[in-house]
Amino acid sequence: MKYRNQILPVVIYCLISVVGLGCARIKEMGKGFAGVSTQVLEDNRKDALKKSFALDYDRCYSKVKEILNQKDKESYIYAQDAEERLIATYFSLEDTTPVGIFFTESGGETLVEVSSPSTYAKEEIASRIFSGLFGLTNPGSKENMINAKEKTSN
Repeated sequence: MKYRNQILPVVIYCLISVVGLGCARIKEMGKGFAGVSTQVLEDNRKDALKKSFALDYDRCYSKVKEILNQKDKESYIYAQDAEERLIATYFSLEDTTPVGIFFTESGGETLVEVSSPSTYAKEEIASRIFSGLFGLTNPGSKENMINAKEKTSN
């Protein structure tokens, strides 16, 4: 009985701590432990590279997934969150630098934001995505032809 009286306050303290921290923090801690946290991507979103495209969210989202899965420059998608409209990927199959792609639909256009703690990874993934999506919205444009020419010369 004495043992039970000592444990009860500890259990109550733990429950209050869990409720005080909130479920989101616990969930994020679990993701961090598993190595699939997206918190760093959300924290770096303020510095994201951004571009709007005249595509609806569904088409934009599926095209970005295609671009990320291209055979010659494949990235590993480790998290997708429909509520947050986020795709979290590692830069490549070998390089586990996280890169986040956020989508915001407004007025028939979709804003695509590419976030990462690494400037190089952010710029490289943004370049792939933006040039691929730009080709969809402006198939015969001069800028798209220049991008295609640069890719073949590399």
